[in-house]
Amino acid sequence: MKGLGRSFESLIPTELIDEEFDPTAREDKKSSQLKELRLDAIVRDENQPRRDFDKGALEALAVSIKEHGVLQPIVVTEEDGKYKIVAGERRWRAAKIAGLDKIPAIIRTLDSQNRLELSIIENAQREDLNAIELATAYAKLQNQFNLSAEDIAAKVGKSEQTVHNTLRLLTLPDDAKKFMVKEHLTEGVMRPLVSRDEATIKKLLPKIAKEGWTARQVERYFTVNKKKSSAAAIKRSGYVKDENALSAKYNIPVKITGRSLTFKCQNETTLKDLIKKLK
Repeated sequence: MKGLGRSFESLIPTELIDEEFDPTAREDKKSSQLKELRLDAIVRDENQPRRDFDKGALEALAVSIKEHGVLQPIVVTEEDGKYKIVAGERRWRAAKIAGLDKIPAIIRTLDSQNRLELSIIENAQREDLNAIELATAYAKLQNQFNLSAEDIAAKVGKSEQTVHNTLRLLTLPDDAKKFMVKEHLTEGVMRPLVSRDEATIKKLLPKIAKEGWTARQVERYFTVNKKKSSAAAIKRSGYVKDENALSAKYNIPVKITGRSLTFKCQNETTLKDLIKKLK
């Protein structure tokens, strides 16, 4: 299996779509197949409005695919003996550049694809869904249905910023997400922990749960501790304000080290959105 870095079965769920928190995982299994498809058996959707792909970004992805394989399957529907791309055209193009013969793909019928999308949207509108399940539903709509945050917001009746904020919860460590669900912690309480280092999150979570901290108390903790930063810490990073400003502007964790500026994108959709904003 040329080009596959991990075992084929490990490709589902993706790194951000954890089946444990996927409210439609059971239904998805009934309507989806995961297979390796030949690249020449796959065609793009001519009704897909996006036709321009940054050549440099494709080359970079191709290099990554050569080293690690295709870690997230594309999604296709079968039509007239061919497989039409629903989501993942960029990965398909990069796989061609990388010289792969095959690519992992989730195959659905058009009807099952439509039914599953409606089911995810209906689940995302449920009031009893916890924030991690909701974020997982949003991520699935992004990664497997080619929907933007703006599209998702319109379909579920939320603001685009609300969708972005909820999605950011998926960047928390796995243990933090599980703790959040177990202790019924709110999205508001957890949001200030996004982008914090894992050790700090692990230290704070039991205290937050035991003492019933509000979102404001969590924010105050970081404000107070920021003021107490030692001179050594300030010397080590003279760009904290710039990192925070860029993180807020692009809704992505940012790190400045030496002369390097790093945007820590957690998935391909976030990377594509960032590239658009930077152009």
